[in-house]
Amino acid sequence: MPSVLSEKNTDEPKIVKQLDLTAYVARLTELFARPKPLYIEGDRGVHYRFVKALENAEFKAPPKVENLDDLWMRLSKQGVPTLSEIFEAVKIVRYFLYLKGAGFEGEIGEWLQNIEIPAEVEEIASMFDEKGALLESVDERLASLNSALKQNREAVRQTLSRMLAGAKLAPYLVDRQIHYVNEEEALLVRGGFNHVLKGSIIGRTTAGFFYVLPEAISKLKEKESGIASRLEELYYEIAKKIGAVMAGWLKFFRFIDAAFDRFDHYQARVAMARMENLAFVLPHRGDSIQLAEFAHPALSRPKPVTIDFDRPVLMITGVNAGGKTMLLKSILASVWLAKHLLPMRCNPHKTKIGGFRQIEAIIEDPQSVKNDISTFAGRMRQFSRLFGQNGVLVGVDEIELGTDSDEAASLFKVMIEELVKRKIKIVITTHHKRLAAMMAGDERVELAAALYDEKNRVPTYTFLQGIIGKSYAFETAERYGVPKNIVKLARVEYGEDKERLNELIERSSRLEKDLRQKRAELERKIETLEREKQRYKELNDSMEAQLYAKKLELEKIYREATKEAREALKLKDERAVHRQLGRAHKTVSKAKIEAPKRVEKLKVGDRVKYRKSRGTIIALKAKEATIEVEGIKLRVPLSELKRSGNPPLPSKKPKTSVSLERREASAGVKLDLHGLRSEEAIEKLDKFLSDALLAGFDEVLIYHGIGTGKLAYAVRTFLKEHPSVKGFHDAPQHMGGFGATVVEL
Repeated sequence: MPSVLSEKNTDEPKIVKQLDLTAYVARLTELFARPKPLYIEGDRGVHYRFVKALENAEFKAPPKVENLDDLWMRLSKQGVPTLSEIFEAVKIVRYFLYLKGAGFEGEIGEWLQNIEIPAEVEEIASMFDEKGALLESVDERLASLNSALKQNREAVRQTLSRMLAGAKLAPYLVDRQIHYVNEEEALLVRGGFNHVLKGSIIGRTTAGFFYVLPEAISKLKEKESGIASRLEELYYEIAKKIGAVMAGWLKFFRFIDAAFDRFDHYQARVAMARMENLAFVLPHRGDSIQLAEFAHPALSRPKPVTIDFDRPVLMITGVNAGGKTMLLKSILASVWLAKHLLPMRCNPHKTKIGGFRQIEAIIEDPQSVKNDISTFAGRMRQFSRLFGQNGVLVGVDEIELGTDSDEAASLFKVMIEELVKRKIKIVITTHHKRLAAMMAGDERVELAAALYDEKNRVPTYTFLQGIIGKSYAFETAERYGVPKNIVKLARVEYGEDKERLNELIERSSRLEKDLRQKRAELERKIETLEREKQRYKELNDSMEAQLYAKKLELEKIYREATKEAREALKLKDERAVHRQLGRAHKTVSKAKIEAPKRVEKLKVGDRVKYRKSRGTIIALKAKEATIEVEGIKLRVPLSELKRSGNPPLPSKKPKTSVSLERREASAGVKLDLHGLRSEEAIEKLDKFLSDALLAGFDEVLIYHGIGTGKLAYAVRTFLKEHPSVKGFHDAPQHMGGFGATVVEL
C-alpha cells in the first residue's frame, strides 16, 4: 500500500513549538501563495517524485491568492460574487495556463496537460488586466462611464484651482491648499467668507477658521456620485453574468483550486530547499531512524548529528548542557519534517527515516497552578495516554523529573517495556544512571552518552553510542561560576564510594558494549559458517545424485556391451565375430567419465566473471548465485562463475542499446525502444522478455524515454498484463530516471 500523508494533526502547532520549529515553519509559510496546513493529502511517494522533479525545473512562483471556499459556497447557492473575488479565481486560472506552457516533462508535465481549462473559463480570465480591473472592452458602457468619471474629477480640480487663484476669495483664505475633511475637498477660510463664497461648513479649527465645501464642488461631487453609482450597477451586472458562468463550471473551479494548493505545497518546499540548501527524505515503511549529518533548523551554527536508532529504545545520558535535549529534539524533528515532506539539512543518501502515525514530545514541565497538578502527576497523565496507541514515536526529556529517581527508575523500566510491546519507539534523556544501568542489558535498548572534554572542561556536543555517560555535575557547576570551595565540599559530601560506583557503572557499560560487539561479530561468523555448511551439504547431495545417475548409466552400457560380446562368441563366421565385437567396443566407448567441474569457493561481495560480463555476488545458494551487473540483478549457475580480480567499474549511464537477437546461450539485459511506434515496441518487448526469462535474468532495463508519454504508457500497460512480470518501477536517475523502467522477472 502507498504511504499516505493525510491525517490532520490537531496538535501540530504544539509539536512545532515543542521541537523549536516555529521559526522554520514561519519561513516556509511565507512562501505559500495563501495560508494552509502543512500536510499534503494523497500518496506521499507521488508527492516526493513531484518535488524532486521540480528541484531541477525553473518556474515562476504563484501569485498571492485569497481563500475561496466562501466563494464556492455562495456560487453553489446562486450567489453573486464580487469582481475582486472573481479576480482571485482568475489568478489561479492564469497561473495554470502559464504552467501548462512552461514545458514541464515527465509526471508533472502529464499531470498539467491532463488539466483542460474550458474556453468559457479562459474567456473570464481574459476580462481583467494584471491589477484586477475590468477591461473596458468587456462592455462599451464601461468606457463611457469611466470617461465621464475622469472628466468630472478634472472639473473638480480645475474649479478648486480657480477659486484659490481668484482675487475675491483671497482675503479670506488661510492658505492656498486643498484640505480633505471626511473625504471631502474643502478650503480653509476666515469668517465672513459667505460674502464671496457659497458653500457649507464641514469643520472648524481651534483657531476659529472654517473648512468650507464650496457649492460648485458639492454639485460636482453629487454628479460624480451618480456616475459611480451607475458604474457600480454595471459592475454588479457583469459580476452576475460571470458568476452564472462560474456556477456552471463550479466543479472545475473547485478542482483547479485544490490543484493550485497542491502545486503551492510543492513550490514552497522546493523554494525553501533552494534558499537554505536543504534536502528531502522520503520516509520508509519501517521504524528505524538513521541520521547522517542532520542539523536542527533552530541552530545557527549546528554540530551535525549522526546516529543510528534501529532499536525500540534510545536512552541518552551524560554531561549536563551537553546537547542531550537537542539530540532528542533533532530525532523527533527529523521524523516530523520527513512525515510532512519538508526539506532538512542532512546527507540524504545516508539518512533513513521511518514512518510513524504520530509523534509525541513529553518535554516541558507539566506542573500548573491553574490545573493544580504536580510535575510527576502531569508526567504520569502524559504516559497514560500512550498505552492506547501504537505506531508512535515518543520523546521524553528528563524522564525521572519530579520524583525520587530510584522509585522512578523501577516504574519507568516496567512502563517502557510495556510500551515497546505496543510497537512504540521511545527516545529518552536522563541524568540519573539507575534507569540506564537497569536497562543496559536489554537488547531492545540503545545507549548513547554525551561526551565531555575533561582537559578543557567543556561539553563537546558529540555522542558515543553503546555506553552510559557521566553527568559531570561538579565540573558543570564550576564552569558556570559556582565557587570552587563549594564544589570541593560537595565532592567530599558526595563521597569517594559513590564516585567509584559511578566509575564502575560507566566502565561496566563500556565493557558490555565491547562484549556485545564481539558477540555480534561471532554470531555473524557463525551465521556465515552455517550458510557455507548448508551450501556444501546441498552441493554434496547434488554430487552424490549425479554420481548415482552416472553409475546407473555405466551399468546399463556395461550390460549392453557384454550382451553384444556374447552374441559375437556364438557366431561361427570370423568376420561376423569381428563386426559384433566392433559394435561392443563402440558401446563401451560411450562410457566417458568427465572430471567434475571444480566449483570455486566464493562469497557474497566477490567480484566474478559470468560469460562476457563482470559483476558482484549479492546472494549465494547451493547451485546458483545472484550477481549485480551494471545495476541489473542476474540469477546464474554457480559453476559458470569465475573469480575476477578487476576492481568494480564506476556505474555509467547506458548510452547504447543492446541487440535482442538470440545467440547461443545468451540474451540482453537492456532494451532501447526510442523512436519506435507503440505496436513495434510491444512486439520487440515481448520477444525480449521471453529471451530474458530463458536466460535466467531476474531484472532487465527498458529505455522508452519521456516524450509525450504514449510509449511509456504502452510499455507499462503491457508489463501489467504480462504473467511473468513480478513488478516494475522507474529506473534510478543515473540509469535513465523517468525515461526508463526496471522490470523484475
